[in-house]
Amino acid sequence: MGLKENSRVLVIGGGSWATALSKLVSENKKELFWWMRNEDSIIHLNKFGHNPKYLQSASFETSNIELDSDLTALVSKAEILIIAVPSAFIHETLKVLPKDILKDKVIFSAVKGMIPEYNVIPARYFHKHFDVPYENIGIICGPCHAEEIAMERLSYLTVACSNQEKAKLMASYLSCRYVNTKVSDDLFGTEFSAILKNVYALAAGITSGLGYGDNFQAILISNSIREIEKFIDAVHPIHRDTKTSAYLGDLLVTAYSKFSRNRSFGFMIGKGYSLKTAQMEMNMIAEGYYAVKSLSKVKKEFNVDMPILDCVYAILYENASPRKKINALTEILD
Repeated sequence: MGLKENSRVLVIGGGSWATALSKLVSENKKELFWWMRNEDSIIHLNKFGHNPKYLQSASFETSNIELDSDLTALVSKAEILIIAVPSAFIHETLKVLPKDILKDKVIFSAVKGMIPEYNVIPARYFHKHFDVPYENIGIICGPCHAEEIAMERLSYLTVACSNQEKAKLMASYLSCRYVNTKVSDDLFGTEFSAILKNVYALAAGITSGLGYGDNFQAILISNSIREIEKFIDAVHPIHRDTKTSAYLGDLLVTAYSKFSRNRSFGFMIGKGYSLKTAQMEMNMIAEGYYAVKSLSKVKKEFNVDMPILDCVYAILYENASPRKKINALTEILD
């Protein structure tokens, strides 16, 4: 499918990341379609020009935006879809669509988690479930918190797609005075890295909650990028530099930032909160919680040694003591 500069874009999602991406696209294009589930939020946004639940400081000129809760109607109007729904709810959200409606669309995933029903990354889900060719699938990633986009702080995004022209077009829709963009052809590596870094941010939060300091955090994160590299080289072996912003940069900001919900979730676990209490306190999805379960299965398939991921899995899914597991981890990291 060929795309033109005036291709119509639909953002799917009503949370922080969807709101931030809608802000960027709406500043670059005269027309934007935006789906969100909550009718009250749609009414409020149309009337007051901001999302009442997320990133309230981000303002919109709604005369250029068509908001609707009818997903099929909006999908039929757009050529490019940006998916920004938490991975745990993607299948539930998209199952209302006719099976063949996406096969001629270009899809950019802004999702940083695995599809739990199928234990696959979003790219494989769109390809297998909706027959979207890989050349029409991309990912939006990089060290870029939604909250900082709302505040118009300098941010960096990478758009990855095997078709570089499509990646460049999407990058042009997201680029502005406070967002720099670059393109990559490493669809699978960047997508897996974007998912994995949430697990390591959980680990960083857990260790911080337990009282470990900056010195051990540095050891933890330097080992984490090596685990990421080992995993993605096993799953999709091509030449890549994991020290670039799409890999290492994204890991660093997610592991250290006060805006990181995965770090915050892990911090509460380290402080002794139960999983249920931590989830209720967060009131937002920590993608790493769901991702670690799926990634644990994938790494076994490829026989990859990943002690940090194993540690987080044991804490979250085997009711292991965070203090004992992290203490054991300190003995094997270097």
